[in-house]
Amino acid sequence: MNTPATLLPSLPERCVIVINQQLAAGHAANAAAVLALTLGQRHPSLVGAPLIDADNREHPGLIPIGISVLVADAEQLTQLHQHLLNDDEMDGIIFPVEGQQTTDYAAFREAVSAVPTESLQLLGIALAGNKKGVRKLTGKLGLLS
Repeated sequence: MNTPATLLPSLPERCVIVINQQLAAGHAANAAAVLALTLGQRHPSLVGAPLIDADNREHPGLIPIGISVLVADAEQLTQLHQHLLNDDEMDGIIFPVEGQQTTDYAAFREAVSAVPTESLQLLGIALAGNKKGVRKLTGKLGLLS
């Protein structure tokens, strides 16, 4: 999986966010929002041209390729994460369970630092990469409803 120092592709062809299907609606929305914000920060080219309304007011651009929000069980999220650890072609962002156990980011980081990679329990994961690769990994997952 890419690290912050890794050169990221200029514009992924496909982006998806996969949320743990056990999350209640509010927690699922929070996880999706956190992952989307980080995805946008890592890939500034995902922000489209500004929107201009009929009054000629400019509004910030939105993602032109869209983001599907899917659901998976804990095992499927772990499998996606394991795949990303060995895939240099796809960018991935994880949201561990510790992220919704505190509002203190330092405490969140400290809690995650005590968990080995293979033991991380995920609330969600965001994937960005080429269409074929992302679809291969997520094509059988259902939409968040």
